[in-house]
Amino acid sequence: MALSQPLVNQLQLLKLDPTHIESLVKATITEDLAGGVDVTSVATIPADHQSVAEYRARKSGIVAGLHVAAATLETQGITDYLILVNEGDHVDAGQVIIEAYGLTRALLLTERTALNFLGRLSGIATLTHNWVSAVAGHKTEIRDTRKTTPLLREVEKFAVRAGGGVNHRMSLSDAALVKDNHIVAAGGVVAAFDAVRSAFPNISIEVEVDNLEQLVEVVDAGAHLVLLDNMTPEQCAEAVRIVNGRTRLEASGGLSIENAAAYAATGVDYLAVGALTHSATVLDIGVDLKNRKEK
Repeated sequence: MALSQPLVNQLQLLKLDPTHIESLVKATITEDLAGGVDVTSVATIPADHQSVAEYRARKSGIVAGLHVAAATLETQGITDYLILVNEGDHVDAGQVIIEAYGLTRALLLTERTALNFLGRLSGIATLTHNWVSAVAGHKTEIRDTRKTTPLLREVEKFAVRAGGGVNHRMSLSDAALVKDNHIVAAGGVVAAFDAVRSAFPNISIEVEVDNLEQLVEVVDAGAHLVLLDNMTPEQCAEAVRIVNGRTRLEASGGLSIENAAAYAATGVDYLAVGALTHSATVLDIGVDLKNRKEK
């Protein structure tokens, strides 16, 4: 079943591709069925039995993925549902976030897929929110990386936004990031930068440096953004002084939520945090089912 127009519109407002989301949730349902049927539900539940499914937070946190869960429901014919909170809202333990009404077999078929998305994305949003809170009062923004789960990048980067963070490039073609291996292959940091600028003159170019000498070189060459790799807060502060507003600076490597404020206090524009997507703990969300007549 195709997604409803209201859901398509909402996904687009959230900067999520409805076609991709529909394909993604259908693929996960297909994976769950593995060419068969839900043998437990088919054996125990009459085909016309109806229920109410309450999606409830088991722990407090920042919720994300509500509309991905809705897409999961809709692909299996469940169009009667209510999303009770907003993407990026803080929810308390025990709070109901979605109510869905329909055939019990369909509700149970979609349950695990919807929860997998909700738990994963809400975990990312919650961790991002914690990092954002850690640098409150500074101009520094928390930014993600490409260290995402294969094929889940779009939704995981959405979850970062829901948690108050900002996105780095979505793909290798969005912008250039000249890293240490490119520098070695090109014969130097400026040579690598010049090669990218020559080949793609209209693309934004970020260059990774691991010392202040390289920083001066690439800023003089015209880098749009410089990644300060594994530098101390003291080195980052000196980098800010050297640059003096001529380019943006991003600190990466050696970061933790405990030292985030110290790095933010240096005046860098971004903290690049791969942990947002590769180390987030799933937020515990569950489903409570009850007969529809009780609703």
